[in-house]
Amino acid sequence: MPTGANPRREREFRKLEQQFRQDGRYRGREEEVATRIVNRQRAQAGETREAPKRKMARSVASDAPASDLPIASYQHLTVAQIRERLDGLSAAQRQRLRAYEAAHKKRKGLLQALAA
Repeated sequence: MPTGANPRREREFRKLEQQFRQDGRYRGREEEVATRIVNRQRAQAGETREAPKRKMARSVASDAPASDLPIASYQHLTVAQIRERLDGLSAAQRQRLRAYEAAHKKRKGLLQALAA
């Protein structure tokens, strides 16, 4: 059982472990898999000491919500629709869109158009 877990998580752990044994899943690794599942749930719920660290830092522009972008409803537009609207944008606005696109959808043609 994961150390530092509350009684609810302990019950979940025991239930998962028992279920895996009954189903014949993860033979010999039932405890390990149940522990990993419970630990993942604890981390997502913020019940662990430290929150998981990001593997790669992103720029401030890429963390911005889509509503702050210079093109309205950007995330719902196709590449062709976005390209039509690029002409009126400043270099800073293009850079902001590029950072957002690189952090989210990563559409190659659009990233090239925004870099030009």
